[in-house]
Amino acid sequence: MNNKKIVCLGGGIGTVNLIKGLKEYTDNITVIVSMADDGGSAGRLRRFYGVPPPGDLVSCIAAMSRVDPLMRELLTYRFSGNRYGSDRSLPGHKLGNLILVALTSLTGDFNKAVAEMQKIYNTSGKILPSAIENVSIWATTTSGDKVYREENIDLGKFTGKIEKLFLKPSNPTTPEEAKKAILEADVVIAGPGDLYTTIIPVLLVPDIQKTLKQSLAKKFFVVNVANKLFETPDYTINDYINAIVKHCNSRIFDYFFVNNNHALKIPKKFNRQYDYVDTNHVSKDHKYKIVEKDLIDDSFPLYHSSQKLAKAVIEAL
Repeated sequence: MNNKKIVCLGGGIGTVNLIKGLKEYTDNITVIVSMADDGGSAGRLRRFYGVPPPGDLVSCIAAMSRVDPLMRELLTYRFSGNRYGSDRSLPGHKLGNLILVALTSLTGDFNKAVAEMQKIYNTSGKILPSAIENVSIWATTTSGDKVYREENIDLGKFTGKIEKLFLKPSNPTTPEEAKKAILEADVVIAGPGDLYTTIIPVLLVPDIQKTLKQSLAKKFFVVNVANKLFETPDYTINDYINAIVKHCNSRIFDYFFVNNNHALKIPKKFNRQYDYVDTNHVSKDHKYKIVEKDLIDDSFPLYHSSQKLAKAVIEAL
């Protein structure tokens, strides 16, 4: 077992796939999760009960839990029905989200509830929110529009391309434990995950950005296997690099991990929404280390393979 201290930034399905692989190598994983989610079950509970969004925290707890597999499945069980339905209805909710809301009521504090849930589900490592308060995101676009809410950005309800992302409030409070984890880390990994709705919302939190710049850890960025065509249309590796620099006023990450296996066809159901990230036109005038490997999940080629990605990360340490 490798004892390197690893911090992962994000929280969505990309982060879940990453930590499923990494936990085979180390128990020293801290996941710092975006608190900008306001869609689906998490968004409905956020609005109805006034709690931070539980969804990504719950997914990461399930991924790192060491309890019986059936208990883990219960956390991610989703009641049948529309996940974007009425805020007052049960259909479409994820059971783990409801449990975290119930724990918040019992403990009187969302962050205590997250900690208690990790004890109950015996997680390896730690899962922490990136901000203590509820945060929202909004963006300006190349067409001059402003688009509000994570859900609207995620679903492409805007014209033009995303130009700049913003947090509201702009300076939320970061848990001390999250800052400490970044400073003590051997490596910090951002991604994979939706660039503007999962990854950059974590990087925009001022204390996280400041601490990242102070940290002596190696800093890895995992580029998505495929672009979501209305969020990162036709993005190349350079576009991902430039987006990070624009939003952080710094390069932050020195290593960019890129999947170079494009032999598999994107499933027909998704090929109008996604396209492989172009890896053929990487600018040579930067000083970044581009790690190109076959990182794809052969059974579902929109995602990274947990095993391939974790192995690549560990080999680069």
